[in-house]
Amino acid sequence: MKNIVLIGFMATGKSTIGRRLALRLNRDFVDTDKEIEAVTGMTVAQIFARDGIRRFRSEENLLVKRLAPKEDLVIATGGGMVLNPENRRLLQEKGVLIALTAAPDIIIARVKGKKTRPLLQGGALDDRINRLLKEREFLYDEADLVVDTGNCSVGETVEKIISYLSERKDI
Repeated sequence: MKNIVLIGFMATGKSTIGRRLALRLNRDFVDTDKEIEAVTGMTVAQIFARDGIRRFRSEENLLVKRLAPKEDLVIATGGGMVLNPENRRLLQEKGVLIALTAAPDIIIARVKGKKTRPLLQGGALDDRINRLLKEREFLYDEADLVVDTGNCSVGETVEKIISYLSERKDI
């Protein structure tokens, strides 16, 4: 069975929705950021601070290569995972990509005051979010399904995804 891969910008609900979706579908759940933290023994913020974004992106790629041959998972990716074309290709080969989105003002409200987002440190929060979104939106739009989580509950979002998956013959 194909993996269900949740992609999208930070604070769109990938981890929360992924956990709930995995429970509903009786599948194993993998949060790529948490998996990287477990493997490296450092938080994402510590990796960024100590070794920089290149190290983190390298860890993402190594993890995707380990996950690629597996099946029947629900995978919540980090927001920038899809920036690497190899990651996108590997995730698509055995997975259905579902992009979770939300309007910039909703994302800003969800992350405001959180220090765990290394890419948002320094500078005006709304400028950083809008710039990163512009760099990534077209990649999220390439997903098999795009779901706006801005005005949906976790349960409603999970139901939309399950409804879509039930219509597919290859899942």
